[in-house]
Amino acid sequence: MQKSGIADKNIFDVSGKVVVVTGAGTGLGECYAQAFGEMGATVVCAGRTPGPLERVAAGIRENGGAAIALRVDVADPDAIRRFMEQVQAQTGGVDVLVNNAGAEIVEDFLSVTPEHFDAIIDVNLKGAYFMAQTAAKAMKEKGGKIINIGSLGSYIGLAESSVYCSSKGAIVQLTKTMAIELAKYNIQVNAIAPGYFVTPMTRQFYDDPEHRAWIESRIPAGRWGMGRDLAGPALFLASAASDYVTGQVVVVDGGWLAG
Repeated sequence: MQKSGIADKNIFDVSGKVVVVTGAGTGLGECYAQAFGEMGATVVCAGRTPGPLERVAAGIRENGGAAIALRVDVADPDAIRRFMEQVQAQTGGVDVLVNNAGAEIVEDFLSVTPEHFDAIIDVNLKGAYFMAQTAAKAMKEKGGKIINIGSLGSYIGLAESSVYCSSKGAIVQLTKTMAIELAKYNIQVNAIAPGYFVTPMTRQFYDDPEHRAWIESRIPAGRWGMGRDLAGPALFLASAASDYVTGQVVVVDGGWLAG
């Protein structure tokens, strides 16, 4: 039978690609890093704390993958520039950026201080912005993929998370604008918006039986997300399968926003 040429069994292949994952030392960042390592990419585990980054990178290598750990403070644009120079020197370039580093302070709106505000915005928005900009400059000649990370807070208000939700709402608009501007360089820009996953940021809710039960009652899938639930969307957005997809947000929430 003659093949149509529509389907390609290697369309999700990311082997050999250099994938930078920020905030890779813990939580969902660790999940993204492990997934790409298992699928044959060279993973750059990036973040502020060397110990956890080295642990994640070592785990990838022990499983037969390729990974390095590099420190970067995404709140500092100069540090981002130096970091990307290191990435290019050690790996030859960057094909995919998973712009995952994030911060949260649970605080009532009336109690938020300028220091609280800056601590979140500097990481979640300013950091994401300049990390993406620096990566895009490195991708201009050969194209690439940028995956920003949103949240349920990109779409709905969450009590005592006004700054966090503001930052994640901005990520959606940043993703759309970047997609328009970078399309001419064959750079696709999309985002993933995870729902409730068990991470250091959400552990307090998961460990509270009443709060946990309430959250699970709101999720049509009836459970919290697990790392494997993010692997597929991330691989899709990092691979040739998404070459005609840009400016979109993939919500991975078990159906929360559908209700």
